[in-house]
Amino acid sequence: MTQECTATNRSAYRRTVIVGNSGSGKSWLAVRLARVVNGAVIDLDAIHWEPGGYGRRRDAEAARAMVREAAAGERWVIEGVYGWLAQEALPRATALIWLDLPEAECMANLRHRGLRGGGDEASFAALIAWAGEYRTRENANSFKAHEVMFDACARNRLRLRLRSREEILGFLASVA
Repeated sequence: MTQECTATNRSAYRRTVIVGNSGSGKSWLAVRLARVVNGAVIDLDAIHWEPGGYGRRRDAEAARAMVREAAAGERWVIEGVYGWLAQEALPRATALIWLDLPEAECMANLRHRGLRGGGDEASFAALIAWAGEYRTRENANSFKAHEVMFDACARNRLRLRLRSREEILGFLASVA
C-alpha cells in the first residue's frame, strides 16, 4: 500500500475521491467508506451518463458542474473511472484513493457482478474489453491519466494507491 500520510482518522477521509479501472471495486469501497465518514456516495457513472443507462453521455460542461456541486458538500466519497470528472472534485478533496488492481482481476470482478444499469450483452462485452485496455488506452480514464493525477495530487491531502484486494480490506479495517 502506497500511503503518503500516516493519518488514518475518519476526518481525513471526509471528502475522498476514488479512481481506478472498471471492476476494481470503487463503488464497493465508496459505499463502505461513506458509512465511516457519514457522507454521501457520488457515482461518476450517474453523472457522466444521461438517466436511463449507458447509451447517451451527458453534456461535458453540465457533468463538470454537477461534480463541482457535489464536491461543495462537507462529507462525500466521489468514485469513478472518469479522470476528467474526478479532477473537478480534487480541489475540495481531503484524500485521493487509486485502486490499481490487475486488469484480469477487474475483468473477473465485472463478470462476477454481471450487467448493471440498463446495459445489454453487447455493452457488457464492450465494458469487459475496455477494462482489459486500462494500461494501454490513452485518455482521461486510463492507467496513465490516473497515475498523473495521483502523482500531481498536492501533498497536503492523503494519497493511497491500493494494489490488491488485501490492501483495500486492510485500509478499510484501519479506518472503520
